[in-house]
Amino acid sequence: MFAMYFEDLATELIEQIFISCTTVESVAALSSTCHRFHSIYSSRKLSVLAHVAEGQYGPLHDITQLLTHNDSQFAHIPRSVPFSLALLAQIVRTGRVAVRWANLYPFKKWKLDSENRRLLTSTERYRVRRAIYRLWLFTAAFHTPYHPRHTRDNPTMQHERTMLLHNFSTIQLAEMADMHAMMRDVLSSNVCPSNGTIARKFRKRFPDPADYQLVFNMNIHLNYPTAADHYTHTRSLPAALLNSPFYAKYRATPHHEPGAEGWGDDITQYYIVEDMLKLSPEQILWLKENAPYKRQVKAYVKELGDWFENNGETCKVDPGRWPVVVPY
Repeated sequence: MFAMYFEDLATELIEQIFISCTTVESVAALSSTCHRFHSIYSSRKLSVLAHVAEGQYGPLHDITQLLTHNDSQFAHIPRSVPFSLALLAQIVRTGRVAVRWANLYPFKKWKLDSENRRLLTSTERYRVRRAIYRLWLFTAAFHTPYHPRHTRDNPTMQHERTMLLHNFSTIQLAEMADMHAMMRDVLSSNVCPSNGTIARKFRKRFPDPADYQLVFNMNIHLNYPTAADHYTHTRSLPAALLNSPFYAKYRATPHHEPGAEGWGDDITQYYIVEDMLKLSPEQILWLKENAPYKRQVKAYVKELGDWFENNGETCKVDPGRWPVVVPY
């Protein structure tokens, strides 16, 4: 029986195998298997990588508009940029953020309807990434030191924002609104929860000590915590979870009051979240994954300096500092 080695296939077939890879990392791994594969890959590198990157992180048109935008040009004017390895490195870095949002989407979209939760199709993930890139472009274009809060009433500035949104169809604008609502939910639930959210999550984790009173900074009329034995109460959960900062955030100890993690009542917290929505999708996701405590979020905002002071009016920060690496 005749057998043919994989590396002896025709060059056109090997090229199709490269194009059929689903990730940029798979293309790089395949190209390193033998000298012939590497030679074929080198002669078609840009076209292969562009095709694979479109499927993994696309649409490349929208991500390119985001990456090539600067303050010297209008955001609504499309820009054509030749594909290069330097551009691909930026696409991968930015695309990974959009992929993480697409992974998070089912958990937030069907949070209250978990029995109908499902994975997104490839087309739906593509639309989620597209919405992320366009929202990110809007943030990069208009939530900057050159566009402080008072410029919202400027007719010229309003026209520029409208021109950018006119580039998108009604369905695409609805997709952007859907993702914007999801970012608001992430901020409201995970980054800047209200006092009521903190109280609900605390009772969900520690339902037994019914007489324990959370102390909220905004509600000083509440009673202070009672017996100290409630501080040591824990449920029978794995040690890794109990030691997690995302779980410890809701544990009452002599050195930590869960009520202090609240950002005020629903009205106060609403305006804080609206200000925090001026952050980029990458920054919001970083805060969700790396800043479980209120003091860490405040320190992060303080690292942004004058930009956030000019764009956000309600998000005030404490003098305390916390080492933060801003993802820029």
